[in-house]
Amino acid sequence: MILKADQWKDYSCLDAGNGEKLEQWKGVILRRPDPQAIWPMHENKQWKNADAIYHRSNKGGGHWEYKNKLPDNWQVRYKELTFNIKPMGFKHTGLFPEQAVNWDYIISKISQRTKKNQEVKVLNLFAYTGGATVAALSAGASVCHVDSSQGMVNWAKENVSSSGLRERPVRFLVDDVVKFVNREIRRNNKYDMIIMDPPSYGRGKNGEVWNIEKDINNLLCLCSKILSDNPISVIINTYTGGLSGTIIENVAKLAFSENSPKKIFHNEIGLRQKNSEFVLPCGITTICEF
Repeated sequence: MILKADQWKDYSCLDAGNGEKLEQWKGVILRRPDPQAIWPMHENKQWKNADAIYHRSNKGGGHWEYKNKLPDNWQVRYKELTFNIKPMGFKHTGLFPEQAVNWDYIISKISQRTKKNQEVKVLNLFAYTGGATVAALSAGASVCHVDSSQGMVNWAKENVSSSGLRERPVRFLVDDVVKFVNREIRRNNKYDMIIMDPPSYGRGKNGEVWNIEKDINNLLCLCSKILSDNPISVIINTYTGGLSGTIIENVAKLAFSENSPKKIFHNEIGLRQKNSEFVLPCGITTICEF
């Protein structure tokens, strides 16, 4: 099953093909590589209208070619949430729009409790620029936001502020995720919802090496020890090619067996191409519900 982030007004996937995608971010058109778009490119004149094009380098990385002058940064809104956008050195913009399907899920699940004046504590790991943090705060939860990059944490703070949520209870931490969770176990801190977006590979702030295939099992086992007595869910987003949702389901079933999950499932998430029946796959979300 593929869930489509199709409720955007400030964002749209205009087209995709030949290893690229064409997107509109509130009036700004960007052309970026996308390894999932292996089908032939459509005859779409909009490809020539891109304000900026990202070119990969044979040596790794790449650069932006600006056809028109862009603002240093600008904002897009998703429902009541506001995010700050800017082209980054490695093709990214600071936001993954397909994650909107998970923001809706997060808001719905948290709201079921906060509307009853029940406290909800959320832990967001590999939290990047804080899309899920903003969503959880907007629903009334308190959030602990952890990422190894100071720059990404600063950006997340800007997103929280832009969404009018800076008075909400949130902690921002620049830390290695595994080391942080181990400390939370020793402190006996518990969370009702845990969200994570683990990369394929990464490094912590002190050079710690993360490899999802080697380390995801240990991390989920550690997370099982900091779930509250009445948890809501654990949400695991993966973008690693070759690592299917079934694999993460299997790992999660073992890691959270003593927490008695009611169900564990996964969905592919994606973006519908504008004026087309095509959907661009953008990763997998595995969810454990309790």
